[in-house]
Amino acid sequence: MSNIPAELRYTKSHEWVRVDDDGTLTIGITDHAQDALGDLVYVEVPEEGASVEAGEACAVVESVKAASDVYAPVSGKVIEGNPALADAPETINDDAYGAGWMFKLRGSVDGAELMDAAAYEAFVAAEG
Repeated sequence: MSNIPAELRYTKSHEWVRVDDDGTLTIGITDHAQDALGDLVYVEVPEEGASVEAGEACAVVESVKAASDVYAPVSGKVIEGNPALADAPETINDDAYGAGWMFKLRGSVDGAELMDAAAYEAFVAAEG
């Protein structure tokens, strides 16, 4: 089973959200998602200042197997993209929940359709 940290929230499209101490939201793709994609070779994150809507494609990850959109788990304004991923996309493979974060938002998880770790684990298991 993939690594599913309890303190994060998850989407059905396999993004994770961490509410940081200052109220910003850090977003990335789950360990399950990076494992399914395989070795990442390219990552495009949204630009600082961009507005994103929950459920809309806002970033891209490409692996040796496939390209996949990354969807905004909540609506908000991008305050930072992870610049290290441009030169080292494999960082997501190595540390999906740490150095492999993709972007940070000013937004709120209130009312968002997010799962806790137990619900996400059950969702991934049901996907097969």
